[in-house]
Amino acid sequence: MKYLYYFLMLVFVYFTAVQYNDPDRWLWIPTYLFPIYLLFQKSRGKLTGNTLVLVGIPYLFWAINQFPPEWEGVMLNTMGMRTINIELGRESLGLGFTALVLFLVSFSKK
Repeated sequence: MKYLYYFLMLVFVYFTAVQYNDPDRWLWIPTYLFPIYLLFQKSRGKLTGNTLVLVGIPYLFWAINQFPPEWEGVMLNTMGMRTINIELGRESLGLGFTALVLFLVSFSKK
């Protein structure tokens, strides 16, 4: 299970790294660094599942709040962003993934 935690930490390191060019990186870098810390503490047996659920709930509500008014996809190809809805979609999916990981890891054993 520890290796799954380490893999997920690397995923969040990637999420953090791609926020470097974001205009509001001051918000998104800590948003993705915090789950790394939580996963590390969980891998060491220092956190309970309840703590991860309590942290995952705001991430879930934030993901729902960030969901764009009109879904246009996430445009992962070279066309870039055409509208703000694409950026909101990316943010919403990242936050939703974070909430999902925190919920799933909360049910795992040490």
